[in-house]
Amino acid sequence: MSPTLATLLTFAGILYLLRRDAVRGETQSPALWIPVLWLSITGSRFVSQWIDLGGTSGSNFTDGSPIDAVYFSTLIAAGLWVLYKRDTRLGEVVRNNGWIVALAVFSFISIGWSDESFIAFKRWVKTLGHPIVALIILTEPDPKAALRTVLKRCAMVLLPLSVLFVKYLPEIGRSYDPWTGAFTSRGAGLTKNDLGYVCMVSGIILAWNLLTLNRIADPRARRVEMVLSLGLLAMVIWLLGVASSATSVACLLVGVGVLLALGWRFVTKRFFGSFVVVVLLSGFALDSAFNLYENIVLMLGRDPTLTDRTVVWGDVLALQQRPIIGYGFESFWFGERMDAMWAKWWWRPTQAHSGYIETYLNLGLIGVGLLAMVLLSTFRRISRQLQTDFEFARLRMAFLFVVILFNYTEAAFKGVHFMWTIFFIIAMEMPRRPSADEAQPEVRT
Repeated sequence: MSPTLATLLTFAGILYLLRRDAVRGETQSPALWIPVLWLSITGSRFVSQWIDLGGTSGSNFTDGSPIDAVYFSTLIAAGLWVLYKRDTRLGEVVRNNGWIVALAVFSFISIGWSDESFIAFKRWVKTLGHPIVALIILTEPDPKAALRTVLKRCAMVLLPLSVLFVKYLPEIGRSYDPWTGAFTSRGAGLTKNDLGYVCMVSGIILAWNLLTLNRIADPRARRVEMVLSLGLLAMVIWLLGVASSATSVACLLVGVGVLLALGWRFVTKRFFGSFVVVVLLSGFALDSAFNLYENIVLMLGRDPTLTDRTVVWGDVLALQQRPIIGYGFESFWFGERMDAMWAKWWWRPTQAHSGYIETYLNLGLIGVGLLAMVLLSTFRRISRQLQTDFEFARLRMAFLFVVILFNYTEAAFKGVHFMWTIFFIIAMEMPRRPSADEAQPEVRT
């Protein structure tokens, strides 16, 4: 098949799937396109990078791109307008998400001791899009259906595009690996890791969709939904194979494993936290006895240094001179510190390749402590929700485990990262308000 024909068929298929989904999801608000547009760009390439398809970046690392600033600012403004029209009160958001607010406030305060305060401030403002996108989904009449709709639409766009780029437009969808010099597939993303985490999230939502097909009463509609989910899952498996992203493969297996494990009868939902502790302690014991971690890494085709990540961790930790407060929000990679890392590493790192170390470098031990409380409070909330809304809590728990594991080798607790948005969606809490019909008491005559 010629690249031109493949391109026409791909875009026609994407438009058909989106139109079909929009027609079937009549109860969903048009405002859900804001999260779709946000996640579709953060999960692929920024607008400036789409314009510069022949290069690897369309913006300056420190200053950013005006085009991207306009795009994200527009979505943030539109999201704020939607939340205003829905009468979303700031006080209610703060009361229900105390630890997340505390982390955001400390991040804002840390701008004061950044080497580049104005750049740090711009980056902080841009990250406001995460909670705004999350609140748009959570203030829908059915947040569970809204999240399903948003992530499915992202999968309908990014997965077919990635297959098209890898198979028929390799000048866009493939690039050289900076470590090995071999060709690597990146699909619609900027790197193979970008393609990997989009496939990972898509695989989890599609697996969850298959597990909850019984919600569809019409047998014919149920079969169509099953065929669509299986077709997209086939794309996920193929793309993960060509991307060779070990982190994303491992996280996908963990996410699907959590979905399945929570459905087992012997896993008591009420004491799921205790079950997790037992599993973790067993894992540590097995690792001590049989060197489990190194064997798994080797089985995934990676060296024990995780492609020099452990060496990079040692280098950046040696440069940390402010262990308590860090260097300010998104501010470690400036000046002499960045020069020192770029002088040693020819591929010029711009992150620590660990979300926890990256948080420590920027926000110090205080920031790491606040992040730990956010993760712990999120786990406790989802554990409680397992008793009241099992299917939604099941999905949230799977994503929580994936985010925690993913940030071991990738820094996703930063910037406008796709996985950072996913975390906000599953971590934030917003009590559901009754609809107008539900709020009106029954009138007896």
